[in-house]
Amino acid sequence: MDDLVPRRTPRHVYGTDQDDPNPGPQPGRTYAELVGGALDGQLLDVTGWDMDESADGAYLITEAGRYGPGGRADYVPRPGDPTRWDWNGDVP
Repeated sequence: MDDLVPRRTPRHVYGTDQDDPNPGPQPGRTYAELVGGALDGQLLDVTGWDMDESADGAYLITEAGRYGPGGRADYVPRPGDPTRWDWNGDVP
């Protein structure tokens, strides 16, 4: 009967290996949720980033975006909610 109980998988932190036994968030770290695009639902470790560093967002490497391997997904902090970063498109 226990096999029928849904199990929650840990949220994947961007940059951790797919076969990492513990790809989820770690205590004492600060994360932003990536919303939309190829990295939707992943967490970005922003520990130690100040407002100036994160204001412009980040180009994150992804193989699943429009430009394939080596392409990047552009994510920017959501105005009024720095815990969520919205997808702004893909770049080569």
